[in-house]
Amino acid sequence: MATQTFLSNATVNLTQGGTTWDLSDQCSAVTLTVGNEPLESTAFSSSGAPTGRSYVAGLQSVEVSLTMYLSYGATATPDTEVETVLAACVGKSSTLVISPSGATESPSNPEYTITGAYLESFTPINSSFGELATVEVTFTGGTFVRDIT
Repeated sequence: MATQTFLSNATVNLTQGGTTWDLSDQCSAVTLTVGNEPLESTAFSSSGAPTGRSYVAGLQSVEVSLTMYLSYGATATPDTEVETVLAACVGKSSTLVISPSGATESPSNPEYTITGAYLESFTPINSSFGELATVEVTFTGGTFVRDIT
């Protein structure tokens, strides 16, 4: 059973091409999935055939999904709008820094830095009558580091 719960208020910062954007005020959801690709290490045993497959950790695997409110601006400055930022990131590697609740990392608020996250594509126009325009983007790849200090 969980011993601590919190009201989510994630921070999301994205750096690409030397510019860093705080996207926290434009995100309504963030999902970070980290792990390692499994490499099979099953071997013959001296007492007969193996009874199950064995695995070891391979390369790191990272996926970051963001739900963001679409907005439009003219230039890629730190105060720019979502569409301009994402357009600058398509087809390039970026760095994402994400924490579940605020910018101060701690054991109860770990910060994940994903370096080399790749944005393959995004939908720059996603409009429905009478609704706020949102966009779902997924960054894949790169390496992650977890920090609690």
